Amino acid sequence: MKTNETNGINSSINDCSGSHDGNTASGNCGSENNRRISKTGRISDIPREERPYEKCERFGPGTLSDAELLSVILRSGAEGVSALEMSRNILRMLGSGGIARLHQVSMENLLRIHGIGRVKALQIRCIAELSLRIAQAKIGAEDQLIYNNPDVIGSYYMEQMRHESQEIVMVLCLSSKGKLLSRAIISRGGVNSAVLHPREIFVEALAHRAASVILLHNHPSGDPAPSAEDVEITARVQDAGELIGIPLLDHIVIGDRAYVSMRQSRLLRQAG
Repeated sequence: MKTNETNGINSSINDCSGSHDGNTASGNCGSENNRRISKTGRISDIPREERPYEKCERFGPGTLSDAELLSVILRSGAEGVSALEMSRNILRMLGSGGIARLHQVSMENLLRIHGIGRVKALQIRCIAELSLRIAQAKIGAEDQLIYNNPDVIGSYYMEQMRHESQEIVMVLCLSSKGKLLSRAIISRGGVNSAVLHPREIFVEALAHRAASVILLHNHPSGDPAPSAEDVEITARVQDAGELIGIPLLDHIVIGDRAYVSMRQSRLLRQAG
């Protein structure tokens, strides 16, 4: 399961960390407007009609920029930096992916941004997780999904897996009626690949008395096209499942806003 490295966050951090010397925020993430409000680090330095809270109350949250929304969540700035400036620095760190990569950023990376402490970093991580759960809830409750429909499965796990900078492999264990018994990440690779052995899959399946399993894994490159190695490993898993009586129903590869079902693509050997 080979992938291409797509983690650009670390390379952006040095430009966004700034100086922690007290009264000014240095670093390449500043702008003229940012420097205007960084002298005291207060939102009150911004004209009233431009302040995120007042703007939200008057015109609604839909009128706020991504940075303004983040600043409302952060609530307050720190010495030498406003909440709005911190939010802009977070978005710059995320790079071209912008707000969509918020779920991917680590605590360590957040803490390297000037003004972000443990509490603010946790707030950001929690709002990212909340947005993921909202997206999944729109599709339905996990234990009520139709697991014989690759489109439903791919859509549901898309937001959870497409932002990962490492390749991960997840197994879904299903009952004889096709209901979800458990899901587990059984392999997590480096930026290039995840190591997978059929043993890990079926240890999990047997522990939950599964009647069948479905595999999912992500391609951090964003391209969900299965590689030759993906197809080879899938065949080995399918052989092992047939041997012990727990069939592999599908293997779905998650990319960026796209996925491929090996069953639909006829890359999975048909039963019988």
